[in-house]
Amino acid sequence: MKNQLSRRDFLKLGALGVIGAGGATAFVQSNGKSHTRHNQPPMQDMDHGDGVIPGTGDVDHEKNGFHPGDILTDFDYGKVSTLPDGRTLREYEITVINKTIEVMPGIEYPAWTYNGRIPGPTIRCTEGDLIRIKMINGSNHPHSMHFHGFHPGVMDGVPGSGPGGYVEPGNSFTYEFDAEPFGLHLYHCHVFPLARHIAKGLYGTFIVDPKEGRPPVDREMVMVMSGFDVDFDDVNDFYAVNAIPFYYQNHPIQIKVGEKIRIYLVNILEFDLLNSFHLHASFFHYYPTGTSLTPSEFTDTIIQGQAQRGILEFSYKYPGMYMFHAHVTEFAELGWNGMFEVTE
Repeated sequence: MKNQLSRRDFLKLGALGVIGAGGATAFVQSNGKSHTRHNQPPMQDMDHGDGVIPGTGDVDHEKNGFHPGDILTDFDYGKVSTLPDGRTLREYEITVINKTIEVMPGIEYPAWTYNGRIPGPTIRCTEGDLIRIKMINGSNHPHSMHFHGFHPGVMDGVPGSGPGGYVEPGNSFTYEFDAEPFGLHLYHCHVFPLARHIAKGLYGTFIVDPKEGRPPVDREMVMVMSGFDVDFDDVNDFYAVNAIPFYYQNHPIQIKVGEKIRIYLVNILEFDLLNSFHLHASFFHYYPTGTSLTPSEFTDTIIQGQAQRGILEFSYKYPGMYMFHAHVTEFAELGWNGMFEVTE
């Protein structure tokens, strides 16, 4: 008889509130090969629960040093000044920090972060701005910042492309480029092994607004889809938006009937080929990569590979509690789900 704790067993224990430090240790020490997506019990033996969506309590956000509720709407416009030619200069300073974060109650993860948070700061600017980002490597590993979008090769943040592709501990590098094209982009470390550098938390959102702006909405939010492989077997154990599993289930996002919502959705998930977003009881206009002001479809579900991203716009007609989640059911059961609480 194998003395192993599967991810689904772990989730069930967590939902019952009995996971503590000992449970976390047992989970991490279990053989990763037991983390299978195919060992479903027969229906007659299946525990259907009590009708409550699986979940857990809260982690210590203060100790983590960041809060998913804040990350949702925290846009960093940088230090703004005007260049002699009249263009806007935006300057940012980002420090790579090794940091232990609590990803689930009682489960700590040795993360690598930009500015001590996962995801890193949401960098926002306007097409044509000059962007200047000083990255300070305050960790004990070499790192970089690779931005999706247009830039000179020496600013690509890839080993071999220049000094910004491999920034040694204690050193810094300033990335400088024009913000283009407009759209929803991302940035991440590109030092190898790439999968591990990304999976440990070195990623963030990069929004370039069109010069004329987008049509006005009532609220804008950023959601970055990712996962955590807490026992380092290249299989994700938990899934989330904005780093903390189940957060938006435990703390529903408050919106009003008729409010127009815009979500900047980015997928940076490692170790799984695809991720998805499903919205209950409404449809959204979808703008892949955000590089067009015309939506490509009107739907309630989209699929994204790693580094794919898009803008969603929607509203609700009726008050109520509505789920949003990955429509890969295991992802949802392991943390990637949330709720909108819609009121009059």
